[in-house]
Amino acid sequence: MSSVTESIDVDVPVHTAYNQWTQFESFPNFMSGVESITQVSETRNHWKTKIAGVEREFDTEITEQHPDERVAWKSVDGKEHAGVVTFHRLGDDKTKVTVQMDWEADGLVEKVGAAVGADDRQIKADLKRFKEFIESRGAETGAWRGDVTPPK
Repeated sequence: MSSVTESIDVDVPVHTAYNQWTQFESFPNFMSGVESITQVSETRNHWKTKIAGVEREFDTEITEQHPDERVAWKSVDGKEHAGVVTFHRLGDDKTKVTVQMDWEADGLVEKVGAAVGADDRQIKADLKRFKEFIESRGAETGAWRGDVTPPK
């Protein structure tokens, strides 16, 4: 299982960063390799990705979500992966966004990519693009403030 944890400080209030992150269909604006995300329900998304020439489609389920704090998910089909994004208030207009992802590398390209740190660099670059995206806008494109409690 491969794992990545990366953080970035963004110069927007915590609610703005969180609200934008809940707009999954906007991810292609700042996530390299994400071609599209379709929100199927409040907690389910369908992803289409193309990374290093490898195309994938899969569904994810939000397993935990608390406004201005965290969004956690896991795959429900296709390649096994899970993750969590947390939001930490650093000031009135400053937020630390931390992404942790775990996934099963599949095939030679993905295994080599994980081994040489390509995944870490991609997540770090995606976070930089998120920072540029939200700071240049100054406001989120929308918000979903629902609360999802993990199953027991």
